[in-house]
Amino acid sequence: MTTMDEIISFVDGLDGVLTIRPAPGDGSPEISWGDTFFHYAPDGVVPAAAQPFATIVTKDYPGDEASRLDRADAFRVSIAAGKEAFVRWTGHAPREPAATEVDPSTPDTVIAHPAYGAVGWLAVVNPGERTEAATRELLRAAHHLARSRHERRTESTTR
Repeated sequence: MTTMDEIISFVDGLDGVLTIRPAPGDGSPEISWGDTFFHYAPDGVVPAAAQPFATIVTKDYPGDEASRLDRADAFRVSIAAGKEAFVRWTGHAPREPAATEVDPSTPDTVIAHPAYGAVGWLAVVNPGERTEAATRELLRAAHHLARSRHERRTESTTR
C-alpha cells in the first residue's frame, strides 16, 4: 500500500507546491485536522482564488460518507486532474452518469470522486499496488493544470 506520508512526500517534491496540514491550534476547522491540502503556490501563500489541486482526507465529511473513511487506516486521495483524465479513467464526462456504478469505498481503484465527480475530480481510497503509478500520474497532471492556471492568472494581472 502507498502511505499518506509517501504521497505527501511525492507531491511536496513537485515545484511550487504549498502543503497545508491543518492541526489543533492553527485556526483551522477541527474537521480538517489530520487531512492534507495541496495548492500550487510558488510564493508560499494560500491562493485566495484557487482550490487545492489535490487533497488527502482521513475521515468522512458531512454529505461525503460514501468512501467509508470511518474504517481503520482508511484515507482518500482526491485529485483535480482535468476532464481528459477524468474521461480516460471513468469512461464518461464529469456531468454524465456512469455506465456502471463503482462502490466509492473500494480501495486501490481510481473512481469519480463521490462528492466532486460532477466537477471532474477523481479519487482513490487507499492507493496500493494497482493504482500507485496512476495516482502519481494523476497528481502530476493536477499539479501541471494548477501551475498553468496560476501562470495564466499571473500573466493577466501583470499586463
